[in-house]
Amino acid sequence: MAREASGIRQESFPLTGFSSPQSQGLLHRNLPRPIKGLKRMLVGIYSLLLVFVMLFQSQISRSVATTAEHGANQRKDQRRSQKRSSQLPLLPQLGTLRLWMHEQNDGLVRRELAKQGESGRSLEEPETVWSTHAFVNTRQQTIFTQSWIPVSGKKIKGLVVLLHGLNEYSGRYARFARQLNAAGYGVFGMDWIGHGGTDGLHGYVESLDYAVSDTTEFLQKVASQHPSVPCFLFGHSTGGAIAVKVAIQSSAKKLLNGLVLTSPALRIKPGHPVLRAVAPLFSILLPKYQFRGNRKRQPVCRDPAALAAKYSDPLVYTGPIRIRTATEILRITSYLQRNLSKVSIPFFVLHGTEDKVTDPTASQDLYDQAVSEIKNAKFYDGLLHDLLFELEKDSIAADIIDWLDRMIEVA
Repeated sequence: MAREASGIRQESFPLTGFSSPQSQGLLHRNLPRPIKGLKRMLVGIYSLLLVFVMLFQSQISRSVATTAEHGANQRKDQRRSQKRSSQLPLLPQLGTLRLWMHEQNDGLVRRELAKQGESGRSLEEPETVWSTHAFVNTRQQTIFTQSWIPVSGKKIKGLVVLLHGLNEYSGRYARFARQLNAAGYGVFGMDWIGHGGTDGLHGYVESLDYAVSDTTEFLQKVASQHPSVPCFLFGHSTGGAIAVKVAIQSSAKKLLNGLVLTSPALRIKPGHPVLRAVAPLFSILLPKYQFRGNRKRQPVCRDPAALAAKYSDPLVYTGPIRIRTATEILRITSYLQRNLSKVSIPFFVLHGTEDKVTDPTASQDLYDQAVSEIKNAKFYDGLLHDLLFELEKDSIAADIIDWLDRMIEVA
């Protein structure tokens, strides 16, 4: 079912909404040189046309009451979230303050939902004490956090700080957190900007460097509350990319005893060659615009019940990816590809070989290039992106706990 680190095939993995790698292959295969030159010219013309079309569209969007970032799909998701939190009235949407007020209300509504996430479980899960918290970062944003702690009297042998993936939130990992509690680990989850109960427009990430700095600040808070207890950072998908960048920083290295990465977003390629060139421009002009390209969803696990639960959860963003968010993912993965050799702390990376969202071969590259004295990689044949929601989730959680236990012994 699973195999340790070894060579696996190379593929391109497009961001949601971009064209497929297969279609790119057709464009590049066996073209004569004159046709290749013509193709390059057409690509340049096409990119300019894209810029003018988007600029023209942004002018139109200013003249109507509903801005581009409040597309029909997002309004539908937001109405559902607001209905579930009736104690928070809709803020009046007046004049030029409409967008700002919408974003503020969006974060407040989601935070109330996030606070309800684990309520009522205390009787069902007597081994876990769950609580929610928040801190205000240096940008005056409220960052929502939650903790799962083994019951008092049970010694905590290690700490796990948990970073979720793109479009989801830390509460989705409650089951995994309770499994860690049973093994003696305290778990601390943080929702990064634009996600879960944290401030910001849902699904919008102004800068992933903000998520990196927020994570470092959160790590410092957790470590100060539990001095001398080994601390590990867990990251899934884009959360894995954030975790790796945190671990590269010298200020965070001293806080961490190791990394656990599931399906980390270490290499992402846009589905069209023009997009990498024009994405930075679009992210400045239309940062919150929802890119509605190919809306076909890539399957993230093989469990139908887990898929249904994910995409019916109001705290999971299901709208089209926003331009700035996509650009930030391209930017952080580009940085990591140039800096994998700077990873020096112990890590365990896990990836499904059939993952179509992030690139399994990039996890192999991390294993090959990192200078860490202790490094482990495991690839699960046939599994997809959300490993902890696959049918084999319990055995995968056991693999992670076994690795953590071994790191505690050498800490």
